[in-house]
Amino acid sequence: MSTEESTTGRRVLMGRVVSDLMDKTVTVEVTRTVKHPRYQKYVTRRKKYKAHDENNEYRVDDTVAIQESRPISRQKRWIVVERR
Repeated sequence: MSTEESTTGRRVLMGRVVSDLMDKTVTVEVTRTVKHPRYQKYVTRRKKYKAHDENNEYRVDDTVAIQESRPISRQKRWIVVERR
């Protein structure tokens, strides 16, 4: 998925919802490819982010855009912006 800048200067990432078991929270997995410095092959890197979902409307396997925000809880620093 991709990284882009929003008008507020906060990062926006695209990812896939891998868990929706928590209340008002979804876990989003962001996948990116990077070139290995020595072997020059493209390697997949994945990272999971916990994102705020106010109305519990997103389900597993939805592709969503998440945006940086102020800390909402100990682990949540992202908000789900839209479904793509």
